[in-house]
Amino acid sequence: MPLQDNAKYADWKIHFEKHFPYLRNGAILIGSSLGGTFLAKYLSENRLPKKILSVFLVCPPFDNTVEGEDLAGGFHLGADLSLMEKNCKNLYLLFSQDDGIVPVSHAEKYRKKLKKASIIIFESKNGHFRIPEFPEIIEMIKADSKKQSRN
Repeated sequence: MPLQDNAKYADWKIHFEKHFPYLRNGAILIGSSLGGTFLAKYLSENRLPKKILSVFLVCPPFDNTVEGEDLAGGFHLGADLSLMEKNCKNLYLLFSQDDGIVPVSHAEKYRKKLKKASIIIFESKNGHFRIPEFPEIIEMIKADSKKQSRN
């Protein structure tokens, strides 16, 4: 996404929407860290033009309680996140117990707002998901795709 060091939600939104012509029904979206918060905000405020199979938010900050981080630039989430669950068939939020940047307490904040989301907390993903491979997410994607093809 553009300007990661001086991120602005409005800029990211424009960039994201430029990809809509390439979006197909059954697409899978993945956002990590601030990218996850971007998707949470966007999907809670906007309807997508296509049906999304799954959304994976990997260690997304919920609010400004992340030490040294600020959701400045318009990334603050609104009070009602329910449209997120309507925008996709499967919604996953993935956190790690040993994440020193986005604490697991953010998972509980999302859980209070999202009743249908699957929240998965890993014991360790090398901190803030600093991992070269993520086989668990691949398996979840395959499982969702397989369920979709049976329907």
